[in-house]
Amino acid sequence: MSAAYHHPEVASRPISDALLAELRAAFGPQLSTAPAVREQHGQDESSFIVPPPAAVVFAQSTADVVTAVRRAAWHRAPVIPFGAGSSIEGQILAVHGGISLDLGRMDCILSVNPEDMTVTVQAGVRRLQLNEALKRDGFFFPVDPGADATIGGMTATRASGTTAVRYGTMRDNVLALEVVTATGEVIRTGTRAKKSSAGYDLTRLMIGSEGTLGVVTEITLRIHPLPEAVSAAICYFDTLDAAVRTSIAVTQLGVPIARCELLDANTVRLVNRHSHTDLRESPMLLMEFHGSPDGVREQAEAVEQIAREEGGNAFEWATHPEDRTRLWTARHHAYFAGIQSIPGCRAITTDVCVPVSQLARAVADAVDDANGSGIPYFLVGHVGDGNFHIDYLIDPRDDAQRACCERLNEALVERAIAVGGTCSGEHGIGLHKMRFLDAETGAGAVDMMRAIKRALDPDDILNPGKIFSRPAAAHAGSICIGNVGSDAHSPSEAS
Repeated sequence: MSAAYHHPEVASRPISDALLAELRAAFGPQLSTAPAVREQHGQDESSFIVPPPAAVVFAQSTADVVTAVRRAAWHRAPVIPFGAGSSIEGQILAVHGGISLDLGRMDCILSVNPEDMTVTVQAGVRRLQLNEALKRDGFFFPVDPGADATIGGMTATRASGTTAVRYGTMRDNVLALEVVTATGEVIRTGTRAKKSSAGYDLTRLMIGSEGTLGVVTEITLRIHPLPEAVSAAICYFDTLDAAVRTSIAVTQLGVPIARCELLDANTVRLVNRHSHTDLRESPMLLMEFHGSPDGVREQAEAVEQIAREEGGNAFEWATHPEDRTRLWTARHHAYFAGIQSIPGCRAITTDVCVPVSQLARAVADAVDDANGSGIPYFLVGHVGDGNFHIDYLIDPRDDAQRACCERLNEALVERAIAVGGTCSGEHGIGLHKMRFLDAETGAGAVDMMRAIKRALDPDDILNPGKIFSRPAAAHAGSICIGNVGSDAHSPSEAS
């Protein structure tokens, strides 16, 4: 069986020898055209397979980014910003060829301002690196998509994750940006002040733009004091519905829970095998509480009572840091636990988010569909904010399985949009979700997005072919989907 899946966005533009010569002169060893390096930068955690970029530039400063973008703009060559390569919707794929601009070496923490509770970092700083540096001053950066992603990549995809129910997403935690535009101009958006009413909110425009409007080079973030006390708890349920109802009740009663994660029985079984844990293989909520010792105790007692009213049982507490780390590490490895459970399989990941009041029905319908398909799957969710994922485990050579998964995903998204939800709670649009954007936002809103793109990037060089489709006349080529390798990082909370 063929593994090919035809996508209209591939229309590779070969870059000229003149551009390569200019880049080689400007960057020397920071430019690579080696096949292995290009292949590494031509795949992410999605199942799409496209030709790799023609070259990779390893930027070490904003000046490097300016030089690369200006040279590419002169030759009208695509530029695709690259962070950790952990996106799962095809955001970093060179669907129109061009240059991959790797910002991973821009990894300096530029300033920490404890009095203002802000930090400014270069785009290549990793999440774990940042928190290791912040804890010396008693602070942390809360947004946790699971992967050790770069802050630039998290900004580009408007990432969130396990802590969003309490601390918000990247949208809520980014104050200011330095951005290189499509013409190579450096602009700054926002300030270190907590609020502003000055002009258009260009910071929010860039957050979630997936590298299509500018290359983010510096980010100023809100940081938060490390909580005085932290406690984690597991609660098991006889049914998935009871676990979901508990999470809804916790949210609606306003309990300031820091994390509230749902795992179905399939996920727990896979996690046990992969991480050598001995969790009970039934639906469960994995929760965390932050605050003062008294506050944490009150939150935990309130949630335990709510859970018991919904049939929850066997509460297990983890107050020691090593126990909490073990639990959250196992949770974050759920994606790898899934894809390693069946040799050679790939995961097709969904990412809907619905109003919390609609969560129980949305989960139940998704599970009914998945069970009826006969395709192995697992389910995880940041259910405190209505976001959940079903990962379908397929043989990438089996076109029928892939088509079935796409139908399941389409039905899931249609139901989510119908009740006021979204096709993408945290992974972004990239290539995979483009067909749902019109239905969610309306044609007028998508036309406005296209107008913004044309105004800021008239030659369409910044990560072209992402978020929304190009006009039909511009479509050409194909993308293959198959069993691709992955880098060492898990997807942005694909699990």
